[in-house]
Amino acid sequence: MTNRTVRHLAAVPNDDDGPSAAELEAIETEMPVVLAEVELLDAQIAVLDRVLSEVDARRLRRAERRVLAARRAVANRAVREVGA
Repeated sequence: MTNRTVRHLAAVPNDDDGPSAAELEAIETEMPVVLAEVELLDAQIAVLDRVLSEVDARRLRRAERRVLAARRAVANRAVREVGA
């Protein structure tokens, strides 16, 4: 059993160097979506324990639109890169 574990560990790549350049670029590309989703989550948390006012409803709609816009921008960028 020990030999099998050692072989398994030998097959696992060493990731001590951190993320690769491609992984960092992917994170940077997705960052607008992540930030928009955080903003939406903040708006949702703010109205969890109270009745939704008109201002709250507008804030939620605005945050939802920002998430959709950020996702659309990332998707369009990916399509352009594939087509290029």
